[in-house]
Amino acid sequence: MKTNHGVKTLSKLAAATLAAAMVLSACSGNESGSNASAGGEKVKLRMIESLTSDSRTALLQSMIDSFEESNPDIEVELISPPFDQADSKIRTMLSAKEEIDIVEARDQNVAEFVNNGYLEPLEAYTKNWNEFSTVTGTALDVGKIGDKLYFISNGLYQRQLFYRADWLKEAGLEVPKTYEDLVHASIALTDKSKNRYGFSFRGGPGANGVPDTMILAYNGAEVNTNDAMFLKDGTSVYSSDAAKQALELYVKLFKEGSPADSIGWGFSEQVQAFTSGVTAFLLQDPDVINSLSESMEEGSWATAPMPTGPSGVALISAGGAGWGITSYSEKKDAAWKLIEFLSSNEQNIVWSKGYGTIPIHSSAAEDEYFQSGPYKTLLDMTADSKTFINYKPPFQYPANSQFSTFSMESGQAMLLDKATVEETLAKWDKYWVDAKTELESKSE
Repeated sequence: MKTNHGVKTLSKLAAATLAAAMVLSACSGNESGSNASAGGEKVKLRMIESLTSDSRTALLQSMIDSFEESNPDIEVELISPPFDQADSKIRTMLSAKEEIDIVEARDQNVAEFVNNGYLEPLEAYTKNWNEFSTVTGTALDVGKIGDKLYFISNGLYQRQLFYRADWLKEAGLEVPKTYEDLVHASIALTDKSKNRYGFSFRGGPGANGVPDTMILAYNGAEVNTNDAMFLKDGTSVYSSDAAKQALELYVKLFKEGSPADSIGWGFSEQVQAFTSGVTAFLLQDPDVINSLSESMEEGSWATAPMPTGPSGVALISAGGAGWGITSYSEKKDAAWKLIEFLSSNEQNIVWSKGYGTIPIHSSAAEDEYFQSGPYKTLLDMTADSKTFINYKPPFQYPANSQFSTFSMESGQAMLLDKATVEETLAKWDKYWVDAKTELESKSE
């Protein structure tokens, strides 16, 4: 585990270098494809982002502004819907073939977008990109369906445990190493009279993250890491006795160690509860690091590796989102020019430091910023591959994009005692068995 010492200083340094880095990278971008504006006419690109927040949008807009300064023949309109509505709006705009040139696709929906013909393969562009060789294999895998690349990741996400170091010290508790430890500590730290709870639960949008992670950890080595919704024997991860044990523990975590209203919490509420001193534990990606360092007293929080299951292992994966070109865009060359700029090593480091993601270029690992503080935990997990087993999320399934909503709704019913653990697991099992049957029928 590692404390957050020095993150504020590093964040300030990252911000201070933003303008200079953007200008240098904008001037050195590779010229791929045809001219962005044939005949000297100004090209207007429309770009929509998915994982929106005020600070993230401001950072992205500043990078676009720099690009426009160095490319006066290209104008970029950035569309930034509210976070909870963004993916739905993107899906609607793409299905109607509204004028969008660059779209932020996600690991959760790329298969759906490709299946519907919304995205352009990028191989014709990446072959002329002089920095393509340093993009990591993990970053490329996130944006691939089959053997084709459909988006360039703008950063990678991998979960870790954030905890209130001061609360644990005060209570004389050790940092949780297993999910049983986490639930025990969450219950021990819960004091409703003080509005203090153990766990930052997320029962709203994105709710499937924690139960799925627990179920995978409890299934352990039995998981087919190349098709992680299924075990090595071909049955789904939700069909095992281990899944029942994990989900029962998950329900206990909600009922005894989390705020009651967290059944409706999404990302923002979950993080806000941690930063405001309501909760002690948070399982999240590194994009929260900057928010925590700005909102919380230095030394009050720290990070630790993901909890493990009964067999001593945890299954981890890197997810991400990134920039793709719509298949029907009439300005593909100009769109790629912007993507290439945003995806350069120099720009991606600025983005990763400013927003809080793992960089996509291998050369970024040499930067001290990512070798210390909260990021060190992520590197430690990567180095211990026997304990933290990497798996491939089900990006290839078109049904993957809808499972989050399906899991949230059925999971809420379970938490409200309107469905049993067994009934809920049966629904999730059927969902993935049907998804696999559908995928296999299309490939025949």
